[in-house]
Amino acid sequence: VCCMKMICEGCAYAAEKRCMDDCPFCRTPYPDSDAAMLSMVQARALKKDPEAINFLGEKYCHGRLGLQKDTRKAVEMLTEAAGLGSIDALFNLGAAHEDGVGVQQDEAKAVEFYAKAAMQGHVLSRYSLGFTLGKKEGNYGRAVRLSVVRHFMISAKMGHKDS
Repeated sequence: VCCMKMICEGCAYAAEKRCMDDCPFCRTPYPDSDAAMLSMVQARALKKDPEAINFLGEKYCHGRLGLQKDTRKAVEMLTEAAGLGSIDALFNLGAAHEDGVGVQQDEAKAVEFYAKAAMQGHVLSRYSLGFTLGKKEGNYGRAVRLSVVRHFMISAKMGHKDS
């Protein structure tokens, strides 16, 4: 959470084996409370870090880290993060529009956000794009369009197990 960087499981395992109690990427000590974590993430969000803004948007959506649940504010933050380049925020906006969380339910908008994230390599967006298009098709079991199958095949090749 400190620097909002993702590391591979191998690097995380190596850091654990070395008994490192801080972030393996930036060496900052992990926060010891929700309040400390929140202040650390808010500081990164003020610097316009798209991953920090996306993280805060997710927390507002679910009311975690001591934040009051506010789905409209969550969508605002996700929109800002997507504008700054977060593909996770694009996926989250697609899910919000698909489910009508913080915004009016709109499957066309959901497909648009899923497609933007999928084109940038987001695996779950690719799968969700196929799933959402399959639902729109209506007769999901029998008449699955070629594009739906294509999205599932691409997400499977990218490692999504449910594809």
